[in-house]
Amino acid sequence: EVQLVESGGGLLQPGGSLRLSCAASGFTFSIADMSWVRQAPGKALEWVSGILSNGHTGYQASVEGRATISRDNAKNTLYLQLNSLKAEDTAMYYCTKGYYNLGAPRGQGTQVTVSS
Repeated sequence: EVQLVESGGGLLQPGGSLRLSCAASGFTFSIADMSWVRQAPGKALEWVSGILSNGHTGYQASVEGRATISRDNAKNTLYLQLNSLKAEDTAMYYCTKGYYNLGAPRGQGTQVTVSS
């Protein structure tokens, strides 16, 4: 059974940074493509970033240049570093198995709120 546990969210100020983590289990993480998706209040789920098993990465235009997705296969953990935070980054963030697959199973999510 795929299990994904996100952490690292919180209340942050505009211009700040965060690092989200996702602990994965129940599948062979090292050969899995992975993604971060988010859902803001009242808005649709959107893909934020993805990383293939070979390390290739991709980003949504709104976070390009501010985000870095990475993985530690030894720890079965996915990360998302997001800098220069904006109010529009406020959302529930989830990690998912797969690359750009909004229908994939998600964890419980971690809330990120950017506000002064």
